[in-house]
Amino acid sequence: MMRQKSIIPGNTVFVVLCFEGPDSYSTAGGLGVRVDNLATTLARMGFSTHMFFIGDPDRPGEEAKERGKLILHRWCQWISKHHPNGVYDGEEDKLRDYNESVPWFVKENIVKPAAAEGKLVVVLGEEWHTAEVMCRISDVLYQNGLRNNTVLFWNANNTFSFHRINWGRLTFTTTITTVSRFMKHTMWEWGVNPLVVPNGIPKSLLGDVDARIAEEVRRALGSELVLCKVARWDPDKRWNQAVQAVAKLKQSGCRTTLLARGGMEPHRGEVMNNARSLGLSIREAWAKDRSFGSYLAALREAASADIIDVTFQLPSDFLQVIYHAVDGVLANSGREPFGLVGLEAMAAGGIVFTGATGEDYAIPFVNSFVLETADPMEIVGHVLYLQDYPEEGARMRRAARATARYYTWEAAVENLVDKLENQARVQGALYGEPEPLPEEHFHPSKLPPELLPTGPKGPGGCRGAA
Repeated sequence: MMRQKSIIPGNTVFVVLCFEGPDSYSTAGGLGVRVDNLATTLARMGFSTHMFFIGDPDRPGEEAKERGKLILHRWCQWISKHHPNGVYDGEEDKLRDYNESVPWFVKENIVKPAAAEGKLVVVLGEEWHTAEVMCRISDVLYQNGLRNNTVLFWNANNTFSFHRINWGRLTFTTTITTVSRFMKHTMWEWGVNPLVVPNGIPKSLLGDVDARIAEEVRRALGSELVLCKVARWDPDKRWNQAVQAVAKLKQSGCRTTLLARGGMEPHRGEVMNNARSLGLSIREAWAKDRSFGSYLAALREAASADIIDVTFQLPSDFLQVIYHAVDGVLANSGREPFGLVGLEAMAAGGIVFTGATGEDYAIPFVNSFVLETADPMEIVGHVLYLQDYPEEGARMRRAARATARYYTWEAAVENLVDKLENQARVQGALYGEPEPLPEEHFHPSKLPPELLPTGPKGPGGCRGAA
């Protein structure tokens, strides 16, 4: 193989391996969105990219997108035909087939042709489902004299099924990565020390939010204070802290509404019972169709309640409007590997209340509030502070948007490529010094002085409080 100096589209092919993917059948949570954004960004940056996932059995087994730069490989379709309930239906059968068939296909149809053209192949595996297949790919390539033509990175977004991973073998055959320093430190307990490659958000989220529609949301709700929380109904997400904060704000005389969007998890019942015991009223919001008009009508109809349980799917564009419109986005997880909701809300110019674990992008009182405890009064204090110092809220919104620009998928891929190049040099697949980053690539803590906090940080009272 002819050695190159850097990883560029002309000399590198990417392979992305994951159970989840872009099909509705293949998406069960944020993982499918992550790998779709990652693969699409690589393709749009010019890299030939192959994505292997458990695809919809009724769609083409292979499909070209992004002007042929992105090839979707819908795997295990013959099994999925007998398991119509999504990617994890028949999980163990799919896992066996994936482990046994993907390595051979990648070797024969991607690595061999790339090596013949003097190209490097980067294989990226996501989550525990791909840990075994990454090891097998390394073994197959080694046995065929192709291992030095490839760089293998395996990524963990959370700790699901870590007990099923052969960490010694995975560490020997691949480079392990994760999405935050919190996850890095958590994984030390498993005897591994991963590289950190943060998640990203689509660049499209950085566009200006329609202020007119945001104002219509505020008018529809008719509350002095509006908070929102979008998360699974899970104790780790600290829904009860959010509900208790709303109750205490109401007791202080603030007419407060919480927009709540969860999933189908049973913890919802416990949260709603807790809300009722605190004297909070609850109404469900149902939309007649998928239009902004219907969404606004649904919110308006439920506006008399303290908690509005949003039952309809919130599309990304309307979700960004909500993040921009509300007084605070409660991304207050007690344990969060990365915290994508908080970053998406910051892109919309929202004021985010994050937890204090994996949200590396959050800088207290600069671009967000970072909650150190599960005490609802910590939320209340910050909300009342914003009531007394609205100019600080406006500054934090600007700082949040400025920070979000450094966490796009394009920035995440550049970070990934830097680490891939370093590993490729260690293997001898690349040579020379890396290209310097442009001036604009600096850490978000280096924000302009006008976006840094200047006002006092003590909580005040609610305007109009009794």
